[in-house]
Amino acid sequence: MGWTIEQKNTSREKIINSAAQLFTKNGFDNVAINDVMKHAGLTRGAFYNHFTSKSELYAEAIVSAAHLAKAHTIERSGFKFADIIETYLSDKHRQGEFSCPLAFLTTDIHQRDDNVRATYTRVLKGFINNMHTLNETEKTLTENEAMRKAVMMIGGLAIARAVNEDDFAERLLNACREGVNA
Repeated sequence: MGWTIEQKNTSREKIINSAAQLFTKNGFDNVAINDVMKHAGLTRGAFYNHFTSKSELYAEAIVSAAHLAKAHTIERSGFKFADIIETYLSDKHRQGEFSCPLAFLTTDIHQRDDNVRATYTRVLKGFINNMHTLNETEKTLTENEAMRKAVMMIGGLAIARAVNEDDFAERLLNACREGVNA
């Protein structure tokens, strides 16, 4: 008996969600298809029923990870811009409680194919656009201001994750919070 469309869609989502978690935690090169499938509770053979390559999965996992990170951030902040900044630039985020692919994969993306890079670009543009829609101050952010704030948040988090001194990382995150709120 074949699988129903619902079962296929459920399997596909399990694979994408597992990949999103593993790729944002370990990067593209450190995650094998077998790792993703084991994490999803499926066999390797099932992978090829849904994807033609690891790169195709990576692109979809970036979008999934972005949705999960956005949902986590919004859930914790209640749509308040200052709280979103606080949650995004938190030590819990730095430690991987939730994983924004923009910050967690930024050094990896330039090595990937055009499809992956286009997906990352689309997610980044969405993040910047969210700066416009979630900013509750009376002053509307210009595109340049939204880009500056987004880059400070993403870059600040990426750098804070890269250093090996917790107190220095926290000072970096604090400086970025101040810069974004300025």
